[in-house]
Amino acid sequence: MGAQWKQAGREANAQKKGQMVAKMVREIMVAAKLGGPDPDLNPRLAAAVEKARKASVYRDTIERAIKKGSGQTDEKVNFETVIYEGFAPHKVPVIVECLTDSRNRTAPEIRNIFKAGTLGQPGSVAFFFNHLGVVEATYPDPNRDAEADAIEAGAEEIEPLEAEEVPPGQRGARFLTGIRNLDHVSRALKVAGWSILSSEIRYLAKSFPELSEAARKEVSEFLNALDDHDDVHRVYAAMR
Repeated sequence: MGAQWKQAGREANAQKKGQMVAKMVREIMVAAKLGGPDPDLNPRLAAAVEKARKASVYRDTIERAIKKGSGQTDEKVNFETVIYEGFAPHKVPVIVECLTDSRNRTAPEIRNIFKAGTLGQPGSVAFFFNHLGVVEATYPDPNRDAEADAIEAGAEEIEPLEAEEVPPGQRGARFLTGIRNLDHVSRALKVAGWSILSSEIRYLAKSFPELSEAARKEVSEFLNALDDHDDVHRVYAAMR
């Protein structure tokens, strides 16, 4: 159930690095604003910082983002989360999560991307998705009983992580939970020895339509166009 469309290969594109860093910094600021500046007490911030470090974002940049987000500077963080729904080409349901400081700027620009996409269109699609808390984590022992840890932490469901996301000789798992329990599950897994890769609320598609290779290419191009928008934080689509 957790498998979602991914930006295959895009993180390796040097032309995208500046945009990626800006989005990571924005996530750090929002996480610090919502949960405080201490990564040990804020799983979302800890995951955002770890992702930024793996992407070689400068330490000073990360620290400034935390201070700005948590109100330790005179600069204010005015980002709000805005959700847009619609269909990609071939009637693939899509949810777009934006972090924006101007809803009036972002809304028409996202609508224009839908209009420009071949057969893309806005519309209500939330019922095609489950709205859940998701914790992705790894454990240094490949034989670790992840199912037992999931039960102990209060997670509702568990899935294996894709092989490329798990370091050699480790165990990887995706823990699904109710939104209200996300912070509790993250903390419990960390106490149990898991390294948290991400801790966030996501939209997970309930089913995936069958697509030809040509159709998949069209849908991917449309999703990439959405993801290229500076205010777009995440794109969720019912496509594996």
